[in-house]
Amino acid sequence: MNAPAPARTPAIRLHHCPQTRSMRTLWLIRELGLEAEVITHPFDRALRDPAYLALSPAGRVPALELDGETLFETGAITELLCERFSPDGLGRGPGHPERGAFLVWIHFAETLSQHVAALTQQHVMLYEDAMRSPVVMRLEAKRLAKCYEAIEARLRETGCDSLLAGGFSAADISVGQAVYMGQYFVTLDGYPRSAAWYAAISARPGFQAALPAPGEGIYDRAFYPPWEATP
Repeated sequence: MNAPAPARTPAIRLHHCPQTRSMRTLWLIRELGLEAEVITHPFDRALRDPAYLALSPAGRVPALELDGETLFETGAITELLCERFSPDGLGRGPGHPERGAFLVWIHFAETLSQHVAALTQQHVMLYEDAMRSPVVMRLEAKRLAKCYEAIEARLRETGCDSLLAGGFSAADISVGQAVYMGQYFVTLDGYPRSAAWYAAISARPGFQAALPAPGEGIYDRAFYPPWEATP
């Protein structure tokens, strides 16, 4: 009788820029214990190269190559990786009582990220003061703070240091990565449950393994205080 063939390790290649949404996917891969080739790109026009656009047509990261299929959009990547490798661990598969909440919080990460992206554009990417808008900065900071309020309320509801009552999941990874970026502009001061939750998840080895190396990333300081136009 022939022995069963050994399980094949999936071929995974992640296209990544430090301190961007692709950190979310990298953290998840580390938590899943998967082997992956990580290709680090500069956060510049290199993402508009035709070869990369063939992987991610909007020229964004992440792009994930998985067994010959190319995926983009972090929410979709998170759902697929969880369903394939950890449906009832880091994921909450179809039929699971927490499935709906899992999907809601996976995608809520993008709500946070759009405000972080707007603040990054204003504080970091626009180099001339005349190009910046204090009104936009204040508005987006308030919107980001409203997201923190939603997280605070959710953690009060679950009564634990995770967004799902069943424990740590990819929902915490997705939202936690967005909060990691958000804290460059709006701190967690005044949100004690969120601060405790973030301290716990950011101490995880998977999070630490996804952090940028010194000198990498798009931020050159730990916090960007509100910017005001000069008279």
